[in-house]
Amino acid sequence: MTDIRIQNLTKSFGSTIALDNINLYVASGELFFLLGPSGCGKTTLLRSIAGFYTPNEGQISFGGNNVTKLPPHRRKVGMVFQNYALWPHMTVFQNVAFGLENNKTPKAQIKNLVCGILEKVQLIQYMSRKPNELSGGQQQRVALARALVVHPKCLLLDEPLSNLDAQLRNDMRCEIRNICKEHKLTTIYVTHDQKEALSIADRIAVFSKGKIDQIGTPTQLYKFPSSCFTAEFVGETNIIQGVIVQVGSGEAIVRTKIGNFRGILSIGIKDPRPGRKVCISIRPECLRLNDFPNPENSVRGVIGSVTYFGEVAHFKFEREGVVLRISELNPNHFLNVQNKGMYANVSSEDVVILGTD
Repeated sequence: MTDIRIQNLTKSFGSTIALDNINLYVASGELFFLLGPSGCGKTTLLRSIAGFYTPNEGQISFGGNNVTKLPPHRRKVGMVFQNYALWPHMTVFQNVAFGLENNKTPKAQIKNLVCGILEKVQLIQYMSRKPNELSGGQQQRVALARALVVHPKCLLLDEPLSNLDAQLRNDMRCEIRNICKEHKLTTIYVTHDQKEALSIADRIAVFSKGKIDQIGTPTQLYKFPSSCFTAEFVGETNIIQGVIVQVGSGEAIVRTKIGNFRGILSIGIKDPRPGRKVCISIRPECLRLNDFPNPENSVRGVIGSVTYFGEVAHFKFEREGVVLRISELNPNHFLNVQNKGMYANVSSEDVVILGTD
């Protein structure tokens, strides 16, 4: 297993700064996600790690060895591209064997290695087929097998599930995690799909405009975002502007247009003090509709609309021109509540206070 360290990495394309002084550590055997919107720099970082881009500044190390100037074929990484990049004229066996043949591996050994990895990804019965005779999920597993068969130091995945339908994406997420953990591979995975990252990552780096906004476990990013950007990008949330009126130990009370809220101070907030402008983040599923208020963190408002999906209902709750999104599992309030006055209550543990700068 190999750990990966990125130090002060900067990459520009002309006058455009794609990566701005990136510092990152990925532990051996970790499944690490780079998450962010299109154009934020995550694929540029992945391709820099692979050796396809040379950074303007900074260093990339594998297991303590500087590989910044090594060409891709000398870095011993396995890479799976968004479009899988399979050779259409080759069989499954030939596609998977391609890297081994380039490495001058003996033919007898190639056969054993290829058959072994095809067994692991459950494709041994398709070894004589061409890519166009396979489903999208099968093609994706061929691309994974080709990357794994050369025993890479690390595995790099660039949006590998984006071409699959929703159900197959769900199935393949778990399969990818199982394969990476079984092979104890240090893996870096690029995606813009928050659910994909939250469901299988060990840790995630959230990117914005060429910089890392926050690094943490899925739970840390979802429950305790450090910025409005991460709060809004990782899942859904309600962002409400306000001003701090009282500060305690690790918490504060914020006055907003729709009432006062007690909540947890984010790790990213600077100099929390009374009078400081902030915003609060409340996830839709943390708000509870009720006919009665809580002692604190309650808002009196009106149900604007209801969208019922069976297992969950989504409500738009309005007060003073502010619209809160509320989600309720196994909904009890979906009948005859539109335009009804109710209370939206939330625990202080589910209110995160964030800085506005």
